[in-house]
Amino acid sequence: MSGSARLATIALGSAALAVTAALPAAATGAHTPPATYRSPVVIGAVQADSPGRDDGSNRSLNAEWVTVKNTSRHAVNLDNWTLTSQRTHTTYRFHHLRLAGHQEVRVHTGKGRDTWRDVFQNRRDYAWDNHRDTATLRNDHRRVVNIKHWGRR
Repeated sequence: MSGSARLATIALGSAALAVTAALPAAATGAHTPPATYRSPVVIGAVQADSPGRDDGSNRSLNAEWVTVKNTSRHAVNLDNWTLTSQRTHTTYRFHHLRLAGHQEVRVHTGKGRDTWRDVFQNRRDYAWDNHRDTATLRNDHRRVVNIKHWGRR
């Protein structure tokens, strides 16, 4: 093979490699998880299994909670953001809540009066699977902001 033919072959091979690298993962057959939207708001601590017996009382339901925290110094409006359980298919929608910088809010399962520190889903049954679940936080444009798993998958 002549030097110019070899250079042409290398150039074509490089071009094909560059085109393949530029294709989205779906076009190459690879599976990619949904992209998360960069946000300073994340899912913090989770108490998926309320302490004591799960007797369905409001006290027991409210001992089950998930925290959502703002890691930035700027306030974030959580109006119409959602927190969803993958296992129980329950969704909590935030209403009229502005999370100050470096502040967190605890989302309880049971009934109660919302404050800037605690909000309540007003459910009569448990929202989170004790053994294995995934919490997904989405912003008001339905973009995934943060995901937290617990238990064995």
